Amino acid sequence: MSVVGIDVGFQNCYIAVARSGGIETVANEYSDRCTPACVSLASKNRMIGNAAKSQVITNFKNTVHGFKKFHGRAFDDPFVQSEKSKLPYSLDKLANGSTGIKVRYLDEEKVFTVEQISGMLLTKLKETSESALKKPVVDCVVSVPSFFTDAERRSVLDATQIAGLNCLRLINDTTAVALAYGIYKQDLPVPEEKPRNVVFVDMGHSSFQVSITAFNKGKLKVLATAFDPYLGGRNFDEALVDYFCEEFKTKYKLNVRDNPRALLRLHQECEKLKKLMSANSSDLPLNIECFMNDIDVSSRMNRTHFEEMCAQYLMRVETPLKTAFEQSKLSRDDIYAVEIVGGATRIPSIKERITKYFCKDVSTTLNADEAVARGCALQCAILSPAFKVREFSITDVVPFPITLRWKSSTEDGVGECEVFGKNHAAPFSKVITFHKKEPFDLEAFYSNPQELPYPDHRIGCFSVQNVVPQPDGDSSKVKVKVRVNIHGILSVSSASLIEKLKGEAEDMQIESEPPAQNEGRAEEQSKMQVEQEGQHQAEGPSEDSSSSTKEGAAAEKQDATAGGSKPKIKVKSIDLPIVANNIRQLDGDVLTNFVEYERQMICQDKLVKELNDAKNAVEEYVYDLREKLCGIYQKYITEEDSNRLTLMLEDTENWLYEEGEDQPKNVYEEKLGALKIFGEPIQERHRESEERPRAFEELGKKLQLYMKFVDSYKQKDERFSHLSPEDVSAVEKFVTESMGWMNNKINAQSRTAITQDPVVKVAEIIAKIQELDDVCGSVANRPKPVAEEPSDVGDQAAHNGPTARQEPDGKGNQQPKPGAKHMELD
Repeated sequence: MSVVGIDVGFQNCYIAVARSGGIETVANEYSDRCTPACVSLASKNRMIGNAAKSQVITNFKNTVHGFKKFHGRAFDDPFVQSEKSKLPYSLDKLANGSTGIKVRYLDEEKVFTVEQISGMLLTKLKETSESALKKPVVDCVVSVPSFFTDAERRSVLDATQIAGLNCLRLINDTTAVALAYGIYKQDLPVPEEKPRNVVFVDMGHSSFQVSITAFNKGKLKVLATAFDPYLGGRNFDEALVDYFCEEFKTKYKLNVRDNPRALLRLHQECEKLKKLMSANSSDLPLNIECFMNDIDVSSRMNRTHFEEMCAQYLMRVETPLKTAFEQSKLSRDDIYAVEIVGGATRIPSIKERITKYFCKDVSTTLNADEAVARGCALQCAILSPAFKVREFSITDVVPFPITLRWKSSTEDGVGECEVFGKNHAAPFSKVITFHKKEPFDLEAFYSNPQELPYPDHRIGCFSVQNVVPQPDGDSSKVKVKVRVNIHGILSVSSASLIEKLKGEAEDMQIESEPPAQNEGRAEEQSKMQVEQEGQHQAEGPSEDSSSSTKEGAAAEKQDATAGGSKPKIKVKSIDLPIVANNIRQLDGDVLTNFVEYERQMICQDKLVKELNDAKNAVEEYVYDLREKLCGIYQKYITEEDSNRLTLMLEDTENWLYEEGEDQPKNVYEEKLGALKIFGEPIQERHRESEERPRAFEELGKKLQLYMKFVDSYKQKDERFSHLSPEDVSAVEKFVTESMGWMNNKINAQSRTAITQDPVVKVAEIIAKIQELDDVCGSVANRPKPVAEEPSDVGDQAAHNGPTARQEPDGKGNQQPKPGAKHMELD
C-alpha cells in the first residue's frame, strides 16, 4: 500500500512518499522535485506540470495557472472578479453560479470547473508518485490553507475524487509543517511537563499563515492560527511588474499591459529578479531581448528601492503574528522557537520583521519548500494501516467560529447557539439535544462574517426528518450529533429520537433523563443540551415546541422520588434521516460524470503520447542512420546502396514535416518498418564485424584448452588416469572437427566482402563454444572417484571408538558378526 503526501500550492506542487523507513520527496520526469501547478489544453491533448509551464507564453489563452483560490467560489465573488483582469485565460459563469474556466480543447470551446482543473493537476501528481513508487497510488493526504472555508474544502475533496484519489485527510499547511517538525524530535517534554511552544510562519506565493503549536512527547496541539489570505510572494512580484511597466512606458513608449505575452514574460523576469535581490544588496540588471515590437529593454533594481516599493506589504506582516500571539495567551518567554517556511520568507526584510516581533532569531531547520509535503506524507503514514509509525496525536483548531440556528415554533422566533468557537479543537463532535414534535431545520453559518475571507458566511442547512411527538403527546427528545471532521468540514453526522416506553421491555437502551439545569433564562421555555464527545456534558439554551421544561423536570423529579409507585420509563433510540441542503459541493451525478470525463481525457493523452512516440521513433531513426552512414556504417554498405538509402531517408524526413505531420500511429510504424528493412542489415554487419574476432578468440582458447587435456592424458597424467581411452578419443575427435570448422569459417569470411552478409554469425560461434563445453567439458572435468580405504580391528581399538556389533565366542570373547563391516559412527 502506498503512502503519499501532496502539497498543492498556488504556484508549485510537491509530492512526498513514505518508504525505506523515512520520508522522501520524489522528482518528476524532468528530475525536478517541484511540479508547476499549471495545466495547458491543446487541440489533441493536455500538458500538465513542467510541460504546461513551457506553454505559458506560447499558448497563454489555454494555459491555466493560479486557480487554487477559485475553489468553492462563485463567479460573482469579489475576489474572482479582481483576479479576472490579471489572468491571460478567460473565466466564465457556470449554471450554478460558480466559476468556470474557458479554454479551447480538442478544437472546441470548453468550460471546465475549478474541481476539474485541479483534478487534472492531481492526476499528474498521482502519475508522478506511481512512477516513483512503482505501484498504484490511491490513498493520500492533501494540504490546504488553514483559512479555507467549508465550501473550499469540499471543492478540494471533489477534485481528489475526480483524480481517482482517496483523500484520508485535508490537513492545514501549518499543521503539516508542525507535524514534520515534531515527529522526529526526541527531546520533547513528556505530557506531564510544560509543553514546548513553537511558532510556524508560512509565507508562500499567495498567502501568509501563522500557527502557534504546543508540543509534548507524542502529540501536538495547535493553540492559535492567524493569516492574511492575500499577502504572499506574488504581491512583491506585482510591485516590480507595476514599476517596470511604468518605466518602459516612459523610456521605450511601450504599453506592456496591452500585450499579454509581454506581460507574462515580465512577470517571469521580475520573479527571478526578486529571488536574486534576496541574496544580493547591490544593483541588479533586468534585460529582456525582443520584449515587444522587436525592442530590447533593460533596467536596474536594488534591494533598498525594492523594499521602499513594497512598504505597504511589509507593514502587513506583523498583523497575523500579533493576532496569533494574542490568541495563544503566551508570553514571549514561552516561545521556544520561530520556524519559517515558504518561498517568500527568504526575503530579508520579512525575516527581519518576524525576528523583531518575537525578539528571537528565526529558525530554518525545515526545508522551506518541501516541509508541507513531508508533513502530509507523515500524516498519511499515521492514518494508513500498512505503516507502523510512532504514535503522534494531532489536535488542530477551527479557524472561524460556527453557529447553528433553528426555528422556534413556540415563540415564532429563532434560536441559535455557537457550537464551535474560534480556535476550538478539531476534529471534534458535539451532541445537541432538542425537544421537538415535528421535523426541523438546522442552519449552519460562520459567526463573524467580517472576519471571513469569503463573501458568504452560510455553510448549509440540515433537515432532521421523521420527528414525531411521544405517544402521550409530549415533545420528543432528539439528539443531534454535529461534527467538524478530520478535513475541517462541518456536518450533522447523525440524529436520533429518544422514544419513551412504559413497562417491562428487553433489549432496549435505558437512559435516565438528565435533570433540568440552568433555567435562569426567562425567555427560553426549555433547553438544548450540548454534549462534547469525550468531555463532560455541557448544557446551553434550546427549545421545546410544547410544555415548559420546568414542568417536565418537576414531573421527572416526582417520578424519581415516587420510587416503585410508577412503572419504570425505558427508552429506545431511533435513527432519523438527515437531508443536507444548500451545501456547496458537486452533486453525485455531476461528480460521476467528471470522473468519467477525466478517464476519457487520460486515455486521449495516452493515445497522443503513443502517436508522438511512434512519430519521434521515425524521426530519430532517420537522423541516427543518416549520421552513421557517413561514419561507422560507411564501410559496411556499397556506395550505390548508400546513395539509395540516403535518398530514402531524405524523402522520409520531408514527408514527416509535410503530409506526415499528422498521421495515424500505424502509418508511422509502417514507415519505420520500411526503413529498418534497409537499415538493420547494415547495423547487423557492423555489430557482427565488431564482435566476431572476440568470439573466434574465445573459441580458439577453448580448443587449446581441450587439446592440452588430450596431450596430458596421452602422457599418462595421474589426474586423468580414471578416464577411459574411448572418452578421451571422442574428445580428441570433436576438438579436431571443431578446429576444422573454425578454420573453414575464418577462411570463408576472409574471402567475403565486408559489405555482404557474414558467412558465420557470432551466435553460431557462441553455440559452438557451448557445444564444445558440453561434449569435452563433461569428460575433462569428470571428478576422480574416491578410493575406499580398508580398516582393521586394531586400528579401531586404537581409535577407542565404537565398532560394528560383535558376538561372543565360546570363551566369552567378542567376535565380529559374520558379514558385518567395521565403521566409525559420527
